[in-house]
Parts: sequence; C-alpha cells; structure tokens
Amino acid sequence: MGKISGYIQTVTGCIKPDQLGYCHSHEHLFIADGHSAKVVPSLRLDDFDATCSELERFKKAGGVSIADAQPVGCGRMADLQLRASVRTGVNIMASTGFHKLVFYPQDHWLRSMDANSLADLFADEIENGMFTDCDTSKPSIRTDARAGIIKTASDIDGPVGDYVRLFTAAAEASVRTGAPILSHTEMGKGAPEQIKLFTDNKVPAESLIICHLDRVLTDTGYLMEVASAGVYLELDTIGRYKYHSDDDEVKFIEKLIESGYEDRILIGLDTTRERMKSYGGKIGLDYMSETFFPLLRSHGIGDEYIRKFTVANPAKAFAFR
Repeated sequence: MGKISGYIQTVTGCIKPDQLGYCHSHEHLFIADGHSAKVVPSLRLDDFDATCSELERFKKAGGVSIADAQPVGCGRMADLQLRASVRTGVNIMASTGFHKLVFYPQDHWLRSMDANSLADLFADEIENGMFTDCDTSKPSIRTDARAGIIKTASDIDGPVGDYVRLFTAAAEASVRTGAPILSHTEMGKGAPEQIKLFTDNKVPAESLIICHLDRVLTDTGYLMEVASAGVYLELDTIGRYKYHSDDDEVKFIEKLIESGYEDRILIGLDTTRERMKSYGGKIGLDYMSETFFPLLRSHGIGDEYIRKFTVANPAKAFAFR
C-alpha cells in the first residue's frame, strides 16, 4: 500500500485530518476475556452491544472519532472494532504494536519474535489489515480493517531489557509506514527514555504521543521536560479520583497552557469496564462533555482550548507522515 502521508487511517479506511472531528485520544473499546482480563478483570470489554451503546453515548455528546489503544496479541478484537464503527458511524483508529509484557503469557509468540519480524508484522497490520486470531497462536487470519496507530508500552523502569527489542521494532514500523506511535508510560515514568530511543531510531518527535503523563502531577519539572521534547502529551487521568481530583488535572492543564504547550495536549478517558456506563461503570464516554469541559470553562479554559485538545491537535497527532 505504501505510505498514506497526510491522512488518518481508521478501521473503515483513510480520512482527511479535517474529517476527524471531536476525538478521544486514548480509549479501550474491546478487550477479550483472555490473559489481559485475568491480570486485570476490569479490562474485559467483550460485549458488542454494550460497547456500541457506549459509542452511541459518545456520539450523542458530539463525539466523532476514538483512538483505541489495545494492540495486537492481547485481546484486541479487531473484527468487532470494524463492526462497531460501521454500526455507530464513529471513526475508530485501531492499534498494532504491543502492551506491557505482563499482558502476554510467558509462552506468547510476541516474547520470542525478533525485532525485524515484529516490525514486519506491525507494518503488515497497517498496510494490509489486522489479525484476529493472535492472542494464543501466531497471527494467520486477518480482517480487512487496518491499524492506524502503533501502540507501545514500558513498565515503571522504562524501555529497558526486553522492551528495547519491542521499541526498536515499533520505531522501524513507524519509519517505514509513517504511522504515529501512542506510547504507554507507567505512572508517567520513563518518558524521556522512550523519546530518546524512538528519536535515536529516526522517529520524529511529532510522531510520538506519550500517554498517562498526568498520573502523578507532583514533579512539574519532569513533566515540563517531557513537554519540551516536541511530542504530544496525552492526558487521561480525568475522573480518576484514586490518583487526584479533576481540579488538580485542570491546574496541570493551566500550567501547560501557560508554558506554551496547548498545541501538544490530547485527552482521553482510558476506559475500562469500571468506567463505561454501558458496562455498569461510573464515568461513561460522555464524561468529558458532561462534567470535565464545564470544569475547564469555569477555570477560564474556554472552547478555543477545548477544540484544540479534542479536534485540532488530534488531527495533527494521528496523521501519517
């Protein structure tokens, strides 16, 4: 297929950036009842009708597009992503790549595949379609739906040890295809090391979306160092009161704006079973528009900024280069 520079790739095909609309930049819509759900039971999201109901809630609140951060080999359910997008009309950008190693059994194929083969696999899912049979066996059956994002993740120690192999593969696939990288940090840690590893492997900073940087807000100097690297900052500790209040989240966003980083902010809810209303959870994909955006406005962060975080910035961050 080759590179699709300037476009965003959804499960139903390529769209222009100005078609992306209001976008959540980090969610999980489907996760099978497999190893990931055994590690963290709240990750199981395998009810097609419930997820579609949640997407309809999102759409009613003005939502147009969602980045799904579940990668290959750990419960992604790519066939349901495609069906849900067709049924609801919500654009879904799906992920290839990898998650934290804890979400893969010790005998999983991803743990033993070399970096070049992994890069080939990630690029293949972007160019030819995602695999649907790869949680417990090597990929062989695929859907026509293509991934539009490369997901990466490291543990609290950052991209060290076996993660180097995985990050190197993701970098190669990104350079080859032009796809953006959406990278999990554990409690926000390891971001500078991730950025260095990627840029050393020729991935431009503007192709990097670093996630969960708002889990811990006490080390402002560290967070501003990450922001200064030219990457996109994905914030999703919204409505997660076990970490901090939404008021603290707003104060952090205020600091980013004051420091000139408003064009780098993306937001999401990092949904789980406990956070989707359609699964009996407490938040719902309409939480931003119903609760968080009014809070931002009450602090003087108006619709001009909200549009940047949800429309203008994602349209740049998720475009292929």
